[in-house]
Amino acid sequence: MASIRLPRKVLRIGSVLLVSYLTYQSLSYFYARSHNNSAQRLRMAESAENVEDIQPDSNAVPSSTTSNKRNAFDELMAPKPKSVKSESSAAAKPKKQGSWRQGLLPYIQHPELISDRSVIRYNADVVLIQDGFPKATVHLLLLPRSSKFYELHPTLAFEDAEFLSMVKQEAAIAAKLAAAELRRKLSKFSATEKARNEAMEALDCEDELPAGRDYLSEIQVGIHAHPSMHHLHVHIISRDMVSDKVKHRKHYNSFNTPFFIPLADFPLAKDDPRRNTEFQNGNLKKEFVCWRCKQEIKGDSFAELKRHLEEEFEGWKKE
Repeated sequence: MASIRLPRKVLRIGSVLLVSYLTYQSLSYFYARSHNNSAQRLRMAESAENVEDIQPDSNAVPSSTTSNKRNAFDELMAPKPKSVKSESSAAAKPKKQGSWRQGLLPYIQHPELISDRSVIRYNADVVLIQDGFPKATVHLLLLPRSSKFYELHPTLAFEDAEFLSMVKQEAAIAAKLAAAELRRKLSKFSATEKARNEAMEALDCEDELPAGRDYLSEIQVGIHAHPSMHHLHVHIISRDMVSDKVKHRKHYNSFNTPFFIPLADFPLAKDDPRRNTEFQNGNLKKEFVCWRCKQEIKGDSFAELKRHLEEEFEGWKKE
């Protein structure tokens, strides 16, 4: 059988393609090993959210209030008058990120372009939004906007005294807004609020209202030891933990064990045990303890915890 002689030009092209293919295979192998090692390192520190917990509903609309009266919280969340966007502003609209962990970045970079009423207020330093997966009656997120800090872990970012001071000041404003919203939602059930509510409804309302219930004391402000989302955020959340978004053990324990670190505790000492990954992973696996009555909920029954929280909620809102 006669042999086939290929032109030298074809042989050279074939050699180049073979070398390119082998190089590609080698790079793919080493990238896969590096990626797997990185994933293993990430898994060492557990976070409170899993990917299956993050299932945004594009048609979701914030729940309406039972009253037609406008309040400061409603005014802050009310959509701004629409204006015709220029081509340049449309081009600046943030694109969706590849990972759900990057989901806060559009709010940080372009809060003015968010149209779903989730943005409550913003300035040059921070953005305050409603948590898209609230774990309680009121749940807000405070997002620092400085690119110098927003990709850092909170324990590292908050070592900067000036930055920490700014975040604490903004968080104090956010906590007052959260407390006002909690009062709006629950004051009609509260015995402590009765005199204040009656004074507000009276035609001859006094200049100074009765103090009523201290709803600010029912608001927690802090961070998770291992944040689920990539960008720095501070939780401003009511104590009750009554929400259909509380779906498993980590959701509850991430706010009711030392895994939740109060903002007031920063900066942390270098030897603070809350910096320890093993310690914090253990906190997520702890037995349930009711935040209100301190009763331990035995066993693995998450449904029992949910029932108990509903019962406590009924008593708590009537205080």
